[in-house]
Amino acid sequence: MGGQDKIRSTVGDRPLVAWSLRALAAARSVERIVLVVPAEHVAGDAAAAWLPDSVVAVVAGGPRRQDSVAAGIRWLDDHDGRLDQGASDDRRDRVILVHDGARPLVTAALVDGVAAAAGEHGAAIPVLAVAETLKRVVDGRIVETVERASLAAAQTPQGVRRDLLERAWTRFPPDGPRTFTDEASLLEACRIPVHAIPGEPDNVKVTLPADLARVGATLAPAGPRIGFGHDVHPFGPSEPLRLGGIDIPRAPRLFGHSDGDVALHALADALLGAAGQGDLGRLFPADARTPRGIDSVELLAEVVARLKAAGLQPATVDMTIVAGRPRLAAHLPAIQDRVAGILGLDVGSVNVKASTGNLDGSEGAGRSISAEVIATVLPRRPLEGRSPGRGSPDRRSAG
Repeated sequence: MGGQDKIRSTVGDRPLVAWSLRALAAARSVERIVLVVPAEHVAGDAAAAWLPDSVVAVVAGGPRRQDSVAAGIRWLDDHDGRLDQGASDDRRDRVILVHDGARPLVTAALVDGVAAAAGEHGAAIPVLAVAETLKRVVDGRIVETVERASLAAAQTPQGVRRDLLERAWTRFPPDGPRTFTDEASLLEACRIPVHAIPGEPDNVKVTLPADLARVGATLAPAGPRIGFGHDVHPFGPSEPLRLGGIDIPRAPRLFGHSDGDVALHALADALLGAAGQGDLGRLFPADARTPRGIDSVELLAEVVARLKAAGLQPATVDMTIVAGRPRLAAHLPAIQDRVAGILGLDVGSVNVKASTGNLDGSEGAGRSISAEVIATVLPRRPLEGRSPGRGSPDRRSAG
């Protein structure tokens, strides 16, 4: 980077590390974040307006990655009792995630995936298969082609249960002479298995000026970002119909793991698509991790919170609901008002229309309802600061 501090390079209206923090804060699995920085930056970063609320401390790191990781975990050890309101006996079974400040394009879905895999297997990292042919070069001459079938590039966040990390540190203390390039290499040296999950091609680590330009184009585009969402659900046996966040009496409810609200599901997918944050199914899987029958208003509110954590806000919504039954014309103004209220928009920024689908397909036959949404999001302006009292060691923040 030509001597430039890459994580403090400005992208949009904030430093690169601010985008990395916002990406982590958007993950459901992240309860609190400790930011570890050089000692000379602690005071300034602790007062920065770009810190998300889930950052509970900014602490000084050390000369090596392992020294900095240890400094962050020591802070958690010192304050876990107060943050967990006395429930710190289980802290050794909890998962620690370590993420590079120079990887701002990580998605909440990948963060949650690593956390879940580490909780199940003890330790996990995201990896990408190596696509290029690899050569071993000595003194400027190719001496060997390296078999790449079993090779992968490691990414972050890397997750490990705290008890396993403490076991590894018993053998190789973080302040010891041996240097480890990441947490996985430390665990490998201790013969602690590390589970691999698929990484993300866009989860790049900024190393060169061209990398900074690439993430800048993704994180701080000049204009609005546009997303598309679609969902369809069949009718079920119960009632009333839940659609667009309102109840429509004397109409059967849609079948699904949640309340079956196709309109809000399609809207959530459109917003997530515009923000580059995956889809609703990855955030709220249709299994025990998501409460059965959950109100889709709650799901959409979580999506809006994730957009806010990523420095974005909804701007416009264009929604089409396709249903042969019931007749929806009289309900469209109420759906428009409800959607605008959830998103914090003026009703004029939300357009809701209905179609019978020309009485074709399962929707036209009255067996299901589908919805399509085009949504735009914009960067939040001005940059919002954190609430008073941030960083207090007695305050627990949930991401």
